[in-house]
Amino acid sequence: MLNERHIKFDPFALDLANECLWRGSQAIKLRPKAFAVLEYLLGRPGQLVTKQNLISAVWQDTFVGDAVLKVAIREIREALADDSKAPRFIETAHRRGYRFIGQIGESAPIAAVAGESEPPRAASAPPARRPDVPRGFVGRDVALSRMRGWLEKMRGGERQVVFVTGEAGIGKTTLLDTFARSAAADRPLRIAGGQCLEQYGTGEAYLPVLEAMRELCREDATVVDVLRAHAPMWLLQMPSLVTPSDRESFGREVFGGTPERMLREMSEALGALTAVSPLVLVLEDLHWSDYSTLDLISYLARQRRPAHLMVIGTYRPAELIASGHPLKAVKQGLLAKQQCEELSLDYLSEGAVAQYLAVRFPSNRFSTEVAALIHERTEGNPLFMVNTIEYLVTERLIEEHEDSWQMTAGIDKVKFVVPDSVRHVIDKQLDHLDAREQRILEAASVAGAEFSAPAVAAGLDDGVADVELRCEDLSRRNQFIRDCGVQVLPTGDVVGRYAFVHAVYRNVLYERVSASRRILLHRRFGERGEALYRERSSEIAGELAMHFEGAANYLQAARYLQQAANNAIRRSAYQETVALSRRGLELLAKLPDTVERARQELWLQITLGVPLIAIEGYAAPDVGHAYSKARTLCERLGDTPEISQVLWGLWVFHALKADLSKALDTAKELLQLSERLPYPGTALRGHWAMEITFTHMGEFARAVEHFDQAILLYEPDHHRDDAFLYALNPGVALRCFAAWSFWFVGQADRALALMQEAVALARELSEPHGLAHALLFAAILHQLRRERWLVKEHADAAIILSTEHGLVMYLAMANVIKGWASISRRGEDEPIAQMRQGLTACQTTGAQLMRPHFLALLAEALEPAPRDDEGLRLLDDALAMAESTGERCYQAELYRLKGERLVARASREERVQASAGGSSVVETSSSVLTDAEGCFKQSLAIARGQAAHSLELRAAMSLARLQQGRGGEEEALDLVASIYSRFTEGFDTLDLRDAKALIDAGSTR
Repeated sequence: MLNERHIKFDPFALDLANECLWRGSQAIKLRPKAFAVLEYLLGRPGQLVTKQNLISAVWQDTFVGDAVLKVAIREIREALADDSKAPRFIETAHRRGYRFIGQIGESAPIAAVAGESEPPRAASAPPARRPDVPRGFVGRDVALSRMRGWLEKMRGGERQVVFVTGEAGIGKTTLLDTFARSAAADRPLRIAGGQCLEQYGTGEAYLPVLEAMRELCREDATVVDVLRAHAPMWLLQMPSLVTPSDRESFGREVFGGTPERMLREMSEALGALTAVSPLVLVLEDLHWSDYSTLDLISYLARQRRPAHLMVIGTYRPAELIASGHPLKAVKQGLLAKQQCEELSLDYLSEGAVAQYLAVRFPSNRFSTEVAALIHERTEGNPLFMVNTIEYLVTERLIEEHEDSWQMTAGIDKVKFVVPDSVRHVIDKQLDHLDAREQRILEAASVAGAEFSAPAVAAGLDDGVADVELRCEDLSRRNQFIRDCGVQVLPTGDVVGRYAFVHAVYRNVLYERVSASRRILLHRRFGERGEALYRERSSEIAGELAMHFEGAANYLQAARYLQQAANNAIRRSAYQETVALSRRGLELLAKLPDTVERARQELWLQITLGVPLIAIEGYAAPDVGHAYSKARTLCERLGDTPEISQVLWGLWVFHALKADLSKALDTAKELLQLSERLPYPGTALRGHWAMEITFTHMGEFARAVEHFDQAILLYEPDHHRDDAFLYALNPGVALRCFAAWSFWFVGQADRALALMQEAVALARELSEPHGLAHALLFAAILHQLRRERWLVKEHADAAIILSTEHGLVMYLAMANVIKGWASISRRGEDEPIAQMRQGLTACQTTGAQLMRPHFLALLAEALEPAPRDDEGLRLLDDALAMAESTGERCYQAELYRLKGERLVARASREERVQASAGGSSVVETSSSVLTDAEGCFKQSLAIARGQAAHSLELRAAMSLARLQQGRGGEEEALDLVASIYSRFTEGFDTLDLRDAKALIDAGSTR
């Protein structure tokens, strides 16, 4: 017991006067800091002492990291011969702090169970002597053994991704806490974790990972240096850790966070951290995860480089089934490739319940029926079981008499109040708190899964000091909430943060708050957040949106949902952007139809359009609906700056639907708008739209004219945001389309140079949508140049990128072009199947543009026999589509390819008839060849009318080859030579080399 000179805890005594630890008559030396830590813990028996409190008390004004404290704890454990895995004296509260659980006087340690965090004892519960026994961890030995096995693999350099699954209360958190304690006590390693949130987690891309990184940074200042060197984009997502000099030095370098860059940076940062010390990253409640966090888990799992990294994620399977969350598909994909492990936790067995009772109540005189009945009523759910047993103790249905625990009545007489849900038990526990504590916890449940005392005080319109004191007391007792570090506010003030021990506590508390009081509290929390963050309110936009929605201020909630959506799209988190925008539109639908509502709806529809383009395709019905609705709103609101974005969205929708007549009208309207209204960038986008439209219409000279005017208006710094507002950066897209036009008009070298510039700029910007666009367009340019190896290289890169980010249209088109490039001989089944699949997938997006071109590629890939009919049918379909839509950029080539197909058919029929001795062979082949000649001449006429010298040269060469031996050969060769003479570049391309060879061969005859 405690006196002036000694603190006794059998068989030890701490000598305060001499600063020495005694075991009987044996003196055990402790270093001064280790002695001070032990003294501080002994002065607070049974209480959780946070790491920060220990450091502040022992090291006071000296700044030290968490590692120094761990060294002191290790020294104390060695002196006490204490086992960290089964402690008798010093228990680790994972990620929080330490607790002295040894016996001082009448106090003793408490038993544990493999369920969720054990509920706190009620304040009025009878005092219970707890024998000095190792912590009990029941029912999860096999699971813990498997976790340790994966940990050993990780320590050996084999990265591990583990999913721990099970329903709420099954024991996921406790298993991880126990695993983390044993792992950290075994050998040095870092452990950090974050939790996904139900209400506004979707709005915060990478939320749990950011939480984990903030925790690591708080515990070890060198982690900030690692992020600064390897992951500046991540560091910028944690404003409290970024210095003004950081913001200035990063500046333009980290502009526009993108998934590709975010994933790469975090992978490199984790690689640097784990090179120093192994790291266990715990991400809880992934069933509420944002999609970007899932992307990161997949990215880390797929990396083949060795790493001392273990990522552990928990989730509830039932939540996935109900919500259709993509985590299920992600996990199954990783399991199929053996890139992750899964550990599913089941209910505890009756034997495990009996084992828990034996540890929780040593020397008990319970009948065997007690364990059986508790198991039956709780179905082995650990959280239900623990709460039920605590209820029995609180109600004095289980009491200690004469050094043994007994039921106060016969089992047949005792009415077990086992709740149908855990809510009833938690309500009983809450009743033991005073009214003030209950009100604080209820207000905290409205504040969020994590909260600060000042925030709760603001909600209650009360003093901060009392709220802070009560929160500290509750967290110290581990009653409902826990300490989770500090938060630096925009004002520079540092406040403590608290979190609910389990989400179920928060849910029950939230439901206890009346509807009218919830609205009041949400309003106060929202208004406080606005006042506190002011111009930085976008940093907590998702949280503010949640509060204003709860306050029934739907207009303000929609504004913050739009801000959260803008944050998400700048991380290229397209799925989150769509979800947030649609949620905002749903809230606006609850409001009267006012001008203010219409203006907010316009912004949300525009915000929705760009991510829909990325994940569904430009011509998807949802894209058309979003921009059409926005156009209607613009007409109602008058000339607003947003009209240029709306017209652009409508233009791309019509263009990709291959409705080029409407697309041209919209492009003209956009250009006319720029002459009438002085909105920045409108003229550039008008010329850009005209360039693209004319390119597909086959009016290449006019397309080049508009490119020249648009590129003069393009200012890289001023248009860096265009990828977020218009789906593409104009510096990338302008060059892509111009490259095509320049190839058609016979400037192959300039076309290649422009395309290389576009790809380089897209890589520099590192925006996935724009990069996929550039890679696809580069693949098609190389297809026009007949460079199959380069087509395949760029198509492969586009496929990988599009698959990773869900860019369905680019993925479909890249599969078509890659299939063409993969053909080594006509008729190969696998590449043709890939092309057909791509064409089908492309059509599902609603896109019709480029379909004539792609049908031609498929026809070209098909073996001449026996697929003549299919090849010719595909070409006829492509020609009919080009005529009906006005997409004539490839029309000349379609006729030429049809002529080549007819020539091949005639040649084959001649051979067949000759071998059979048929007499009609000449007549039949002559008719077919006449048709072929007509196709070549039609191709020539179209190409000549378009000034498409590259296609004109091809058609002339096809005609010259046909005329060989048929008369008119000399005239055809003269035509080839005449066209060839117009070229001033591109002489190393296959077409010009073939033309030169054909001309040279003709001149020697």
